[in-house]
Amino acid sequence: MPITIVCDYQSKSSINKSQLGISNLDIEELKLLHQRGQRLAGLDLGSKTIGIALSDSLLNIASPSHTIKRSKFAKDAAELLAFCKAQDVFAIVLGLPLNMDGSEGPRVQSTRAFARNFGKTCDLPIVFWDERLSTVAAERAMIAADLSRKKRAEKIDAAAAGFILQGALDRLGAVG
Repeated sequence: MPITIVCDYQSKSSINKSQLGISNLDIEELKLLHQRGQRLAGLDLGSKTIGIALSDSLLNIASPSHTIKRSKFAKDAAELLAFCKAQDVFAIVLGLPLNMDGSEGPRVQSTRAFARNFGKTCDLPIVFWDERLSTVAAERAMIAADLSRKKRAEKIDAAAAGFILQGALDRLGAVG
């Protein structure tokens, strides 16, 4: 059975990783796993869609990629795996939707369940990243770029995934 490595860097909230069959990995340790040409994927997990972003191979810049319309888990997981394989992704940064006060609500539980289930289908490391205000930042950037409401609605989740991934990349860059 594949082992997915999960760490909740920013909130440091504890989940019983031994019960889930997963090990601990800090965001800083992603650099140790990175090999030349590989990229990170960022995900903004919503109830209806999954926004996807992709880093460059130097782990400096995040770019929104596309959005998957959610259906059954197996189909979503297969599409994500195909994307990750095609783009030579070595790890996933998954947005963790904490409440503004830092507490965990039902959306966090859903995100953790998705990570746990997705980890059973592959051996890609998954690192949680605090996604508070990522959608707000993405929306403001798109308004500043004068995108119509229709275009914003189509691209908001991928743009939010880009903000989530860029935050993680900035942290990796600060580590050196």
